[in-house]
Amino acid sequence: MSIALAYGALDARADLTIEITQGVDNPTAIAVVPFAWQGGGAAPLDVAEVIDGDLTRSGQFAPVGRADMLSRPSTEAEVFYRDWRAIDTEYLLIGRVSVTDRMRIDYELFDVLRQTPVFEGFESGPIDEARLLGHRVADAVYEKLTGIRGAFATKLLYVSVTRVPGGKDYYRLTLADSDGARPVVLLESREPILAPAWSPDGRQIAYVSFESSRPAIYRQDLATGQREQLTNFRGLNSSPAWSPDGNTMAMVLSKDGNPDIYLMNMADRQLTRITKHYAIDTEPAWMPDGRSLLFTSDRGGKPQIYRYDLRSGATDRLTFEGNYNARARVAQDGRNVVLVHQQEGKFHIALLDLVTNRLHILTSTELDESPSIAPNGSMVLYATKQADRGILAAVSVDGGVKFRLPAREGDVREPAWSPYLAR
Repeated sequence: MSIALAYGALDARADLTIEITQGVDNPTAIAVVPFAWQGGGAAPLDVAEVIDGDLTRSGQFAPVGRADMLSRPSTEAEVFYRDWRAIDTEYLLIGRVSVTDRMRIDYELFDVLRQTPVFEGFESGPIDEARLLGHRVADAVYEKLTGIRGAFATKLLYVSVTRVPGGKDYYRLTLADSDGARPVVLLESREPILAPAWSPDGRQIAYVSFESSRPAIYRQDLATGQREQLTNFRGLNSSPAWSPDGNTMAMVLSKDGNPDIYLMNMADRQLTRITKHYAIDTEPAWMPDGRSLLFTSDRGGKPQIYRYDLRSGATDRLTFEGNYNARARVAQDGRNVVLVHQQEGKFHIALLDLVTNRLHILTSTELDESPSIAPNGSMVLYATKQADRGILAAVSVDGGVKFRLPAREGDVREPAWSPYLAR
């Protein structure tokens, strides 16, 4: 039995926690002063804490502890640079939060060493989206100081599993903020849920559910919770992947024999088979230009990554280092590909540069799988093991920043990082 839940029901059992394990050398020191609350009663949320957490999680910033702050300004007139130079702060972020029918966050960033304002801005939205507004402020600060678009105001999908000794496990398809907060259970089932994937506009998701006693691909609208079953063929139905324009979905079906890659036209549900091989072809991933697909195949004897050109039908092998390379996911730049690479019997997350053809191993744990790359291409989320529990972890594309997101209860797996979401 499965239950589709409306977008909004919280489930604390799926809540993730953040454990930062590695950051860059010499991170930028920034002070995020508690934002002044300009309203009655207590503030609904400590917005500065959300921003502080985002910047910390990036690994590139070392926020100043509140206990070390010599003052707590909320306007430029209250900023005394000597207070911040005294504790070796490079940048200072201050702000004010007000509420009428909506919440508004005004903020200002200062360069302490130059003693000058850097920029100012504001975010506004519904009061119950206070965390999202905080993430957007963090995105703006991150982009201003790094030159890279922030991805804190994005979402994560993952599957959480609650073990039931002597009985059937509970599987929950869960949606959360990029920091694991505000988990929402989208689907609960006693049967496995696999391979969640985002539509390019972030409004729909697809996944594989075994609720009909065999794997089938579903798509679900996030706003309404409405579900639609797309496939239920005999054999394998797996690995849904939306094309960049949202008009086509790649998937793996074995209805005609061996597992092969098919394309489904989302307008009329017509299928086109694009691989036809005696080997197993699986795990399709679109290139950002929509002109080709990457997929995993053992047609060379061992699982490797191949590229299929949709115009010519040509298939080229991309990976040659090692006996196992699988589950490719492509960054928006079309250059970096993250994948699962086996080395000395251990499975790691690696990055393949399609220009130089160099493969760089990013993780040192032993059973890493299901990589998903952030929309700004800076971080990779993946599933791994810690003390025999399934957890999520993240690593930067240069391997310099690492953190873990274990669940408070149960196992978590199958992560999928959202695209940038419309405001």
